[in-house]
Amino acid sequence: MNDLRIVDLPADSDLWGVALPVLQELRPHLSRSVLDDILIEAAPQGLAFIGAFDGDTCVGVAGWRVIANTSAVRKAYVDDLVTAASTRSRGVGALLLDDIEQRARQAQCHVLDLDSGVQRFDAHRFYLRERMSIQAHHFVKAL
Repeated sequence: MNDLRIVDLPADSDLWGVALPVLQELRPHLSRSVLDDILIEAAPQGLAFIGAFDGDTCVGVAGWRVIANTSAVRKAYVDDLVTAASTRSRGVGALLLDDIEQRARQAQCHVLDLDSGVQRFDAHRFYLRERMSIQAHHFVKAL
């Protein structure tokens, strides 16, 4: 990966044509129309996406937002963080996470956090290696 760069992925970006298949590796239920609906609804909530590109090839995607809440006061929450399967373990995830951390610091966040499925052992090793810690259990009730 010679020309690795991070770019913003606004809802109207033409780059979603190559970024969506990478995001679908983590979120296979997302079609372009479902993603468009989410981007429209979540924009006022602060959801933003970035992509890691090696030349014209998307090798990673991350979605994140700033949230004000009582536990952290102001935090950056990572909704999605995925590296293309063909480029895993090459620093792409760390680059995306680092970019979000820098943006979070600029936004005066006190915490950067995310949820990760209990079955995603490789992701957990990555997060621990990136100096993140497990601090809570996340409970879900399907509606």
